[in-house]
Amino acid sequence: MTASTSAANGKVEGFLKDLADQLRAGDTYGKLDKFSDEAMLAPFVLTKEQRRQISVACDIDAVIEARVRSFYQAVAAAVEKATRVETTTVLDLNHEGFGRVVIFAGRLVVLSDVLRDAQRFGFNSLEDLAARGEAFVTAAAKYVDQYREAARDDS
Repeated sequence: MTASTSAANGKVEGFLKDLADQLRAGDTYGKLDKFSDEAMLAPFVLTKEQRRQISVACDIDAVIEARVRSFYQAVAAAVEKATRVETTTVLDLNHEGFGRVVIFAGRLVVLSDVLRDAQRFGFNSLEDLAARGEAFVTAAAKYVDQYREAARDDS
């Protein structure tokens, strides 16, 4: 059994389940109900050839921005589950695909990531997607545990 799928039932689990749940949460009209979790996660997987074919000279479209946002919101949600501390995701992405994402827990910055060429945002496989997400969650949860007082929301 890998971090991404269970061999027995083909269902996603771990971080990939959090990401699929995040995508379904944003689906107000239920259009994604007919798709499996793996089918919904397929756009996150790009081969090197697919990446080369995507121009970085064009503006980023709303679908790609939503994909980037969903990934980092899933990281934030997984950090919340792991630490029981509320998180906030801030995404600043310009039309050329450059920007930054910051995840806060209270007053504490638990993740700060620079985005470049967001038009090409994706991973080589579902396993790579799961590993990257889980690495972010683990690192962010360590910060929350280490600086619990700053992570406390006392607003």
